[in-house]
Amino acid sequence: MPWGALTGIRPTKLAYAHIDDFEKFLTEEMLVSPKKTEVVRRIIEAQKGVYSADTANADFFVGIPFCPSRCAYCSFVSSEISKAKNLEEYIDALVREIEESKPLVKNLRSIYIGGGTPVSLPKPLLLRVLGAIGKNPGVEYTVEAGRPDCIDEETLSVLKNFGVTRVCVNPQTFNDGTLELLGRKHTAADVIEKFYLAKEFGFDINTDLIAGLTGENFGMFRYSLDKALSLRPENITVHTLCLKKGAKLKESTSRLSAGEVSEMVDYAFETLTAAGYEPYYLYRQKYMAGNLENTGYTLPGKACVYNVDVMEEIAQNVACGANAVSKAIRENAETKIVRYGAPKDIKTYIEKIDAIIGEKKNLFSQA
Repeated sequence: MPWGALTGIRPTKLAYAHIDDFEKFLTEEMLVSPKKTEVVRRIIEAQKGVYSADTANADFFVGIPFCPSRCAYCSFVSSEISKAKNLEEYIDALVREIEESKPLVKNLRSIYIGGGTPVSLPKPLLLRVLGAIGKNPGVEYTVEAGRPDCIDEETLSVLKNFGVTRVCVNPQTFNDGTLELLGRKHTAADVIEKFYLAKEFGFDINTDLIAGLTGENFGMFRYSLDKALSLRPENITVHTLCLKKGAKLKESTSRLSAGEVSEMVDYAFETLTAAGYEPYYLYRQKYMAGNLENTGYTLPGKACVYNVDVMEEIAQNVACGANAVSKAIRENAETKIVRYGAPKDIKTYIEKIDAIIGEKKNLFSQA
């Protein structure tokens, strides 16, 4: 297995714990392949200047669990926005939680609005969320714009006015046939059009691809990777398909074969590093094809602070929304990281918002 005896989701975090001899530790004791050990080495190098283990640091996350449609591979707690019956009630509760949570942040490192697809919200509701968060000059501020069918000039202008610095435009693949199979309501050409529109507003852009999508071979993935590279976004993350309970694909595919997926992941590493990108964060999950990994690549000086902090677990994470997991870091304690997860179910989240706010205040009062 490429990762040897490692079963954890954060290999780089383990490497930092053995920083003086992590390469020897990974290859000789954990039997990690030289190729994957090299990836870890380059990630640690790329994180210099961004990595800052300080319990006063904090990242602020806001979850919008709604999408225009549900992708076949998705296992997130996300509802189709056209069918949502409690959308306004959710935003009411979320805005309250945001306002009550902001004072819990000490040294703000980054803001991240994730989903779902946050920009699928009707404009008045999106404005309420952005207004509750407020403007934070000088802080990295990312919004998962995600689907090109939810991106327009008005939305991008609104995000820019609220101080957003980075957006995610995520094709997952540039093969139209696969997009249709996944349940996406857009084409590869739409992705490219909205990518350049976002660039006109000066955003840094994160782009996601998935290696091992059902029906795709190496040549199809190579086409997508090369197409993404031609756009030259600041970040490209290559995910290995992972089938979890709740994903539609899980119903028809019980086990993933490594197949050509390892070749896809290797091609991404070789091609992107040759083009000036460096791997800067990595994580693994259960049920991944080939027991591989998800790797984020960055252009020099463009690493996403939020991704580094979250993957290495080196900063507090004040998280708002259904299924959001807050993390408090304790100093000089046996348990270094204490988590609090909000209810996954949107109706339950709304009903228990007072208790959720109270639990979070208690969590961070002890940090």
